[in-house]
Amino acid sequence: MNLKEKIENDFQKALLQKDPIEISVLRLLKAALLNKEKEKRYKLFQEEKQTNESISLSDEEVLEVIFSEIKKRKEAILMYEKAKREDLYEKEKIEIEILQKYLPKPFSDQEIENLAKEIIQKVNAKDLKDLGKVMKELMPKVKGRAEGSKVQLIVKKLLSQS
Repeated sequence: MNLKEKIENDFQKALLQKDPIEISVLRLLKAALLNKEKEKRYKLFQEEKQTNESISLSDEEVLEVIFSEIKKRKEAILMYEKAKREDLYEKEKIEIEILQKYLPKPFSDQEIENLAKEIIQKVNAKDLKDLGKVMKELMPKVKGRAEGSKVQLIVKKLLSQS
């Protein structure tokens, strides 16, 4: 079962259980996935590679949409905190928790550090000037399992120790 099917199954379960928050979150997620499929179909049409097959998203593309939805909610949380709207702040936090169920297990700091050390040796990085080289190699390996800012902090720490 791919990720999109899992989301659809969970949506059906939420409907049966009449869980309004989960129904709302998954309905918005499904709409975002549909928009992504339309966008993909349009790009194929533009490239004149149109086929009669249905366009489906890979699990990676589904994860991109989920990350995008989580990012939107994190931005909303910041705005609600400034406006002192605790009720809306809590709602967004619950929505993030629901969306995070579909993400792969995040890397620990130690796992990121180990990967970073491998890449630093591979690209022969010596100091902070080589940060870009290391990040370019490392980010595809941690995509979806670690935040870029966290990875960058770890790499900076390792490079400044060299």
